[in-house]
Amino acid sequence: MAVPEDLHQSVRTVSRELDVTPVAIWLAAHARVLQALSGEAEVTTGWRDTSGTWPCELEPGQGSWLALVSAAHSRQIQAGAEQTGPGHAGHDAATPGYEVVFDALRDNDPDLPESIVLGISLRDTEGGATLRLRYRRDVINEDAALRIAGYHLAAVRHLVANPEADPFDADVVDAHEQRFQLGQLAGPERPRPQQRFHELFEERVRQHPDRIAAVQDAREWTYSELNTRANRIAWALLARGLQAEDVVAVIAERDLEWMAAVIGVFKAGGAYLPIEPHFPADRIARTLTRSGSRMVLTEEGSTGTLDEALDGLPSVTRLLFDTIESEGHTGDDPGVEVRPDQLAYVYFTSGSTGEPKGAMCEHEGMVNHLFAKVEDLGIGPGDVVAQSAPQCFDISLWQLVSALLVGGRTHIVAQDRILDVERFIDTVERGAVAVFQVVPSYLDAVVAYLAGNPRALPNLRCVSATGEALKRELVRRWFDVMPDVKLVNAYGLTETSDDTNHEVMSAAPAGSSVPLGPPISNVRIHILDERQRLVPLGAPGEIAFSGVCVGRGYINDPERTALAYSTDPYVDGARLYRAGDYGRWSPEGKLEYLGRRDNQVKISGFRIEIGDIENALLRVPGVRDGAVVVGEGAGQSKFLVAFYSGNGQLEVDEIRSELAARVPGYMVPSAYRWQKSLPLTGNGKIDRKVLTRMAREVVPEAGTAAEALSATEQRLAEAWASVLGLPAGRISAQDSFFALGGTSLSAVKLAVLLKRAVSIKDIMQSPVLSDLATLLEASSLTDAAVSPDPRPAGAAAKPDPTAPVGGPVGHSHPLPVKGKDL
Repeated sequence: MAVPEDLHQSVRTVSRELDVTPVAIWLAAHARVLQALSGEAEVTTGWRDTSGTWPCELEPGQGSWLALVSAAHSRQIQAGAEQTGPGHAGHDAATPGYEVVFDALRDNDPDLPESIVLGISLRDTEGGATLRLRYRRDVINEDAALRIAGYHLAAVRHLVANPEADPFDADVVDAHEQRFQLGQLAGPERPRPQQRFHELFEERVRQHPDRIAAVQDAREWTYSELNTRANRIAWALLARGLQAEDVVAVIAERDLEWMAAVIGVFKAGGAYLPIEPHFPADRIARTLTRSGSRMVLTEEGSTGTLDEALDGLPSVTRLLFDTIESEGHTGDDPGVEVRPDQLAYVYFTSGSTGEPKGAMCEHEGMVNHLFAKVEDLGIGPGDVVAQSAPQCFDISLWQLVSALLVGGRTHIVAQDRILDVERFIDTVERGAVAVFQVVPSYLDAVVAYLAGNPRALPNLRCVSATGEALKRELVRRWFDVMPDVKLVNAYGLTETSDDTNHEVMSAAPAGSSVPLGPPISNVRIHILDERQRLVPLGAPGEIAFSGVCVGRGYINDPERTALAYSTDPYVDGARLYRAGDYGRWSPEGKLEYLGRRDNQVKISGFRIEIGDIENALLRVPGVRDGAVVVGEGAGQSKFLVAFYSGNGQLEVDEIRSELAARVPGYMVPSAYRWQKSLPLTGNGKIDRKVLTRMAREVVPEAGTAAEALSATEQRLAEAWASVLGLPAGRISAQDSFFALGGTSLSAVKLAVLLKRAVSIKDIMQSPVLSDLATLLEASSLTDAAVSPDPRPAGAAAKPDPTAPVGGPVGHSHPLPVKGKDL
């Protein structure tokens, strides 16, 4: 790429003024480009001179180009001194630590060493100065190489224009690339109906009132029946003075009445707020208070902790579904006007301050997302969509109502069936389910079951995975057992009206990872740097969302709203939400996820703010200081490890019980370690890096296995070890499955591994190894753990009893199906 003559002369002028070589100017600009491409504050490049190639470390964030040029010049001098000093030989260009080489020589281009992907040099030709790039085509294509050359020219031009400026002020992305990112990488623009969801549903009611709309166990409601029940709830709310956007909490089990309540709130113009009936009273009270909700819809049997929560909230009205039915409200549509930008719902996510955050989303964003699901997952008239997610996770909403947009059916899958993979597959088969969505860890259990027990599942057309990173190996295994069923990797957040990206697959991807896919219709995604500028294509940056998907912010929480929400600097009138997730664009224009850089983690699909747990930990009597980090054993899912200090070590069950009373079960750590004092950094903060290293050596609480195990106990211990990633020798007869870090999802995997020799109910009610072994010995199915009896494809499903399954404290909802927000 030719260097413009005016720029070439400016470099010479500035180099003389600064008493440095022109190459030092280019090297400083090169460092800024590497910083933009890598997202790292410090960069290392190869530096080739007469003595060889040297590693050159530079820090572009030194405050000014002057400082960066001085550092680059000093590095040149240092290289020269090392060259002439005794015992110093030239370095090989393949020295580890860098993949790019800046060539200060003006000889013929050398071949690139195997470990180098890009070589950059300056050449003087008859036509003037030229910037030359050599690159490996299997890593960089020609378009990318041309862009990189342009980045260098932009950085140099910024430097020579004002050497005292901050290098980070240099925006290396030019207008052409900016237009490409904003236009070609956005989701397609598609018109959406101008009605709200409930109005579209009412149209379907008029078209086919007697068609089945929803099924729960042996119960089913037609479109007309569902609409009538929802209308009565809407009229009851309006009779009690509900105004537009008033928040209505719904605290109920996942049943038909819950479904009617959700739709009824929309019809009345209120904002739906889901709260699970099993949540601790303190959590319920804080959620109601933060949201400003003055009305709670609930049902008999779901008011245990709610009653306790409402003791301190006299202004909140509790309204039972049975009460509404007895009041004799009309079943006609209320016809309340609801604007596209009116608040539709509030979902609470974990908050770093210990206070949950209520993400507010509007009807327009909700409808756009519902239609994206219909389009990309192929939901059509008569199709059955499984509703399996807990109420408080935003994907529960699309699972609940998307089928109703097209004349389909919602099948509410009971929790006891979700806990048992075989019964879940039975439900999918018998219920003629066409679409379901689960977290990858549960999908793994489904694949393991289907591999040993093939099923035809003729109605199943599409499965979606979300909430955790989807591994390519799991995708491959899925298509091994279900080659004709599409798999969709879905990504998004509660704050963005749920999923914003869909990667629809008919086979495993060619690369080593599974992309998040392109944006859905009417959604824009930007990859930004710290100053909210677009990063170069393919460079890592913070994922930011723009368009109809972005909600209003966090309810009654302007401070945290201001930290995450802003105005899109590139699209007039659009909101921008910065996710805290980091990603990049693939060459195919698909989003790739790189992780998080804040204090959030994902455990079994749940998005968790570590600070939320730590605040609860500090309230435990006897805990002086505390911190929570993530542990991970070989072959084991991630788990939370709590470190604490105090006057002495506390009983683990005591801490766990205290935490379970304050946070949902999925946020209760699996392992606890007392420290005389927590490690600190140089500035006096808790050193989380040290704790994270310590957590790598931690396994969830286990005994010493001093006593010999019986044959059955030994078989169980080996199965536990496989599922939990623990040494079998550390598991004693008195150890509890859940105390060792097991979750209800782990119990599902254990039941699959043991070929249903024990049930999920057995594991949950008898989690101690010796007790479970006694049940196993007493069961006529003992031999099933060794002799599987796979069912041939298309064989009839076994009868499935519907007795409810209980569980230990903290495991009330073992199937998290959306972790973005949890």
